[in-house]
Amino acid sequence: MNLVQTISLGLLGTTLALAHGLSGPAKPGSAVFVRKPAQVDTSAEGVLLNKIIAKVDNYYVLKSDLDESMQQYAGSGQKAPKDCQLLESLVISKMMLAKAEIDSIVVPEKDIDGQLDSRMSYMVQQYGSEKNIVEQFGKSLEMLKSEVRSQVKDQLVTREMQRKITEKTKVTPRDVLKFYNSIPRDSLPYMPAEVEIAQIVRFAKVTRAQKETLRQRLITLRDSIAKGADFAAVAKANSEDVGSAPNGGDLGYAKRGMMVAPFEGAALKLKPGEMSDIVESDFGFHLIQLIETRGAEYHARHILLRPEYARLDVTDATHFLDSLRNLIVIDSLKFEKAAKLYSEDKATADAGGLLRDPQSGSSRLAMDGTMDYALFSTLDTMTVGKMTPVLPYRSDDGKTGVRILYYRTKVDPHTADYKLDFEKLQNIVLQNKKNRAIDEWFRKSVSDVYITVEPEYSGCKIFGTTQAGGAQASN
Repeated sequence: MNLVQTISLGLLGTTLALAHGLSGPAKPGSAVFVRKPAQVDTSAEGVLLNKIIAKVDNYYVLKSDLDESMQQYAGSGQKAPKDCQLLESLVISKMMLAKAEIDSIVVPEKDIDGQLDSRMSYMVQQYGSEKNIVEQFGKSLEMLKSEVRSQVKDQLVTREMQRKITEKTKVTPRDVLKFYNSIPRDSLPYMPAEVEIAQIVRFAKVTRAQKETLRQRLITLRDSIAKGADFAAVAKANSEDVGSAPNGGDLGYAKRGMMVAPFEGAALKLKPGEMSDIVESDFGFHLIQLIETRGAEYHARHILLRPEYARLDVTDATHFLDSLRNLIVIDSLKFEKAAKLYSEDKATADAGGLLRDPQSGSSRLAMDGTMDYALFSTLDTMTVGKMTPVLPYRSDDGKTGVRILYYRTKVDPHTADYKLDFEKLQNIVLQNKKNRAIDEWFRKSVSDVYITVEPEYSGCKIFGTTQAGGAQASN
């Protein structure tokens, strides 16, 4: 991997986290962290490119973390806080991870897998194709997922820690009114038009026959290798993992926990040189060969075959939604009930198909430049209370399907109003209270961890002090 790829990969987790609402500038948990060596030297001349600037127990804050936080602000057009403020934010995030470890806070592996799938799909959308991603990073989506996995896990653990700290925080209407009345009337913000949209989604299915075809193809390849064919040559000719196929399917060394569970479980059952049975994962179907193990690492290669998701037949899904739409039109079935009963989008089905803002959780979406352009264009030609015909749909995790959209309500542009914007005001007040709860938790918990800061940042008042409460500057 060249230097550009090394730096790009370091920024990958941060970029994707921002895109999916898991982080943001100057908030606890905002940066992406990976445990790394004290310094990273990747140049031929031995120039120091990275170093630790703070440590919280066994977790590190790197100089690159601070730089990336600055870049987040630059990318969002906001004025960045001073270095000390950003450093404190990064240390706070590390402290949450350290405390989560002490308190045995864990997140389910399926949640990590779900976030990884979503982020990789977002990458495909941003880069245009998997091929473009491979050319940029020199690695397949599967390898990128394995390398970003620890970052995603840290983010989810931090978020779970924040949830536990603030789970008892409540807001009353009196709190909201007091906050609203504290804002000078000439300072109230002007709100853009907002809409409520609901959807019913049906996905194309990978049929049993299609799966069996892929299995049989891999069985044939496995038999040819067992009879003497070279695994690497067969992988080059047949594997659909565009990142590893040119290298004979070689995935390099991986630490335990880096690969998706079905793949790793099968690989670790093998002896060096052995091949697995056919293994199904979210990526498709694998034939795996273990090359060797080295301590906590293992070296494997594979041949991957997968359904052509973009070409899956949506005919059945389209017919189903057409029939469902007709029932809703003649008022034999309400849209909300139909979504709860039949929508295959788990994130919206229970709410009657209602889409929500990923940042605030509000059902009212700003109809402005922040809205997806295709969605904006569709709504711009509709009237409130109407449904679209069946439309093509691609989910965040790359699934192909179709959907119906229902234009539920619209609020015209206006100056912020207590009643009309109660939900937004309530969210602001709630977040302020949560921030105060987290601040209080920090003050009580800072003595439970050991914090050191590099001398060049020793003037920063981490948690209000550089010496007391377990925080001190390193020498």
